[in-house]
Amino acid sequence: MSTGWEADTGVGPLHGVRVVELAGVIMGPYAAQQLGDLGADVIKVEPPTGDLTRHYPPTRSPGMGVLTLNLNRNKRSVTLDLKTPGGRDALLALLATADIFLTNVRPQALRRLGLTYEDVAAVTSGLIYLNAQGFRSDSALGGHPAYDDVVQAASGLVWLNEQVSGVPSYVPTVLADKICGLVIVQSVLAALHHRDRTGQGQHIEVPMADTMLAFNLVEHLAAATLTPPEGPIGYPRALSPRRTASRTADGWMCILPYSDRNWRDFFAHIGRPELADDPRFASYAARARNADALYDLLGGLTERHTSAEWQEFCDTAGIPAAPVLSLAEAATSAYATEGDLLQEAEHPTEGGYRLIGQPVRFGATPAGLHRHCPHLGEHTDEVLAEIGHRPTA
Repeated sequence: MSTGWEADTGVGPLHGVRVVELAGVIMGPYAAQQLGDLGADVIKVEPPTGDLTRHYPPTRSPGMGVLTLNLNRNKRSVTLDLKTPGGRDALLALLATADIFLTNVRPQALRRLGLTYEDVAAVTSGLIYLNAQGFRSDSALGGHPAYDDVVQAASGLVWLNEQVSGVPSYVPTVLADKICGLVIVQSVLAALHHRDRTGQGQHIEVPMADTMLAFNLVEHLAAATLTPPEGPIGYPRALSPRRTASRTADGWMCILPYSDRNWRDFFAHIGRPELADDPRFASYAARARNADALYDLLGGLTERHTSAEWQEFCDTAGIPAAPVLSLAEAATSAYATEGDLLQEAEHPTEGGYRLIGQPVRFGATPAGLHRHCPHLGEHTDEVLAEIGHRPTA
C-alpha cells in the first residue's frame, strides 16, 4: 500500500516496498538491512545523536563507525526528535506512506511517545507494524532491557556452553541479535503476503528470549519431547565435551561421517574396519547413544593423515569435511572470493571499505548494494519533501 515516492532502483524482489526503521544497535538495523538488500526503500529514523553503532570505533569521520557501514547500507537516514510534537507528527506522516514499520524501542517508551500499534493504526490501518524486544510485552519481564548477552543467558544458550566447557560463556558472535533479525524479516514477509491477499495490516511482536528458546529447543528438547520425559533436555552428541575438530598430521579438520556407509568407509580408511560391526557404532541410534565412546576412540587416529589427504579421501567417499579456518581465512578464501562474499567498495565520503556480500542468489530479481551507508540525517529534507510534510517545532 506504499504511496508517494518509491526508491527508483528497479532491482530486488522487494522493489516498491517502503520500510521505516526506528531501531538501534544490531537486531533491528540488521533486519532492515536485509530488506534493503532485497530492494526495499528503507528509511532509517534516528535521534539527533544517531544510532549507537555509528560511534563504534574506528571511524574515518564522525558517526560513520565500522559497524554502521554494512548495517545501514541500502537505507536513507532521517533524523527526528520524537520527544517533540513536530518529530512525532513527521514520523506519523512518514508511516502513512510505508508498508512496514520496524522498531526495537521498548513497549513502555513507545507508549510514552504515543507510537503504540493502536496509535499508528489510527493513521494507517494497512501498515505492518513489528516491534521486537527482549521479552514478551505481556509478561512480567516485558519492560526489562535486554541485549544479546542477556538473551543468550535467558534462553539457555549460556548454560549449553557450560555443559561442554564447564564455563558459562557466551557464543562469540551476537547470535541472538542476528537470528532474531532474520525472524523479523521472515515475519514481515509473511505479513506482506497476507496483506496482498486480504488488504489487512497487522501487529507483530518478536520477543528475543522466546525466539531463542524455541531455536535452542529444536534439537535440545530431545528425550524431554515425550511425556513423560524419557531423559533430560539436551542433545547428547552436541553436548559431548569430546565433540571437537579432529587433529590431522598438519592441522585441524571437521570430518563428519554421517550415514552408516560413511562410517563404514571411514573405519576402513583408518585401518579399523571391524568397528563398523561394533554394536556401539553400527547404526545412527547406537552412535548417538555412544557418542563419547566414539569420540574417545577416534582421538589420535585422524593424525595419521594430513588435512589434504583427509579432504581427498572424504571428497571421494562422499563424507562431509572441511578444514578449520580462521574467520579471516574463511572471509578471504578462494570460495568466498569467487562468490563475492566480501567485496571491495568505495564509499562517497569514507573511501574504500569491505562490503559484506548478499549470499542469496535470485535468478530474476538480484539483490545487493544500491545505496552506500548514509550519514546521520543525510536524507531528512529529501524524504520529508517527498511525502509533502512541512516540519513544525
